[in-house]
Amino acid sequence: MVKSRLATVRRVRRIQKRSIRTGSRPPTESELLSMVGVQVEESELRLIPGLDEEVSETLRRLRASTVDARPRLVDTTMLYAPRSGGVKRYLLSKKAWLESHRPGVAHSLVVPGPRHEAGDDGVIKLHATKLPFGDGYRWPSSVRRWGAWLAALEPSVIEAGDPYTPGQGALEAGQRAGCPVVGFCHSDPAGLAALHFGEWAKKPVEKRWAQLFSQFDRVVSPSRFIARRLEEAGVRDIVIRPLGVEIDTFHPDRRDRAWLLKKLDLPDSARLLCFAGRPAREKNIGVLIEAVQRLGAPYHLVLVGAGAGMPAEERVISLPYEANPKVVAKIIASCDAFVHANDKEPFGLIVLEAMACGRPVVGVNAGGVAETVDETVGQLARSADPGDYAEAVEALFRRDIEAIGQAARARTVDRFAWNRVFEDLCTVYADVSGEAAFAAPAGIRILP
Repeated sequence: MVKSRLATVRRVRRIQKRSIRTGSRPPTESELLSMVGVQVEESELRLIPGLDEEVSETLRRLRASTVDARPRLVDTTMLYAPRSGGVKRYLLSKKAWLESHRPGVAHSLVVPGPRHEAGDDGVIKLHATKLPFGDGYRWPSSVRRWGAWLAALEPSVIEAGDPYTPGQGALEAGQRAGCPVVGFCHSDPAGLAALHFGEWAKKPVEKRWAQLFSQFDRVVSPSRFIARRLEEAGVRDIVIRPLGVEIDTFHPDRRDRAWLLKKLDLPDSARLLCFAGRPAREKNIGVLIEAVQRLGAPYHLVLVGAGAGMPAEERVISLPYEANPKVVAKIIASCDAFVHANDKEPFGLIVLEAMACGRPVVGVNAGGVAETVDETVGQLARSADPGDYAEAVEALFRRDIEAIGQAARARTVDRFAWNRVFEDLCTVYADVSGEAAFAAPAGIRILP
């Protein structure tokens, strides 16, 4: 009873502080008590007729999980799809790490899916419409409903991984549950709007982006590049926490160059450049293709997933999307170098994975990749111009690429292993929530 009362007081105080910070009208005492004591009703969660049974079963399983008295971290994002990349890998790696290293913390992941379902693994999927030409991504339609689902989990901390419906719903859930909400900025939506629609679209999106991220209790950026973009938009109090890599999955021991050459029907003299990722416009796949064609023999570009739907190109080999990370690691490790031409990349998790495989990286001297790659572990092109990029590739191969690859592996192990990354993130969760369980494994007492 005492614990419940203290939790209620903490929630009330958080709601009051958020109202002051955002400049909104402070809730009255009766409104506060209603907000922190509210029970999420099933009627709030129905989306369309015909889903009643599906919603009921998901809510039943969700409520059963809240019997767990441990503090709960709830992650939510729409950047999660069957073929999605870095954000999904980050979330699943975090879930596995928390289970092993923070047994005193419960973790739930709420993402869009084709139907409502709550798995035994703590992943909760909510029905959302599939985006056309969206590579499997889905767009939830209701901020209110999304927020209600999150609040029903009785979170201690929520981490929002996007500024869209889940991110907005996370703020509503935080207000309702009286818990802190952390915003992890995995992308630059204003930059993407300018790329896809023109510069006219940048300012309105940037303004909305800033308004949303200014409401989070803490904002996390994976790179200085994204932190600067947030600051330019008017967001303050940003902490930089780089992402990490699964160093046992992405390992030099997976290298089998003879296997890959045979698979691609290429001679031993071939120089294999690899890129793995989505065929998105911002990835600058065209720059990689033009650069390898300028280079000519013996260079070949191997695209894993990124060549989907593209016409055949000289010196370019397109492999299908590969869901198994161990197979992806084997392909990357078996190539000679990894190439990445996105000059506005927020972070570039796949770059770390290539480095962990012991492969040197050719990047562009801009964006988040430039914070990870230097001449110790690869080569940076002056710009994303195909000519500049081809020069950087040639410069890399004039050096000892195996020694550079070893240095790349050493850097990832030293700086970017997931254990170090998640330990740092847990200090953020502990700080905003006041929950000691985030700071140390269960059974370890933290002295005041």
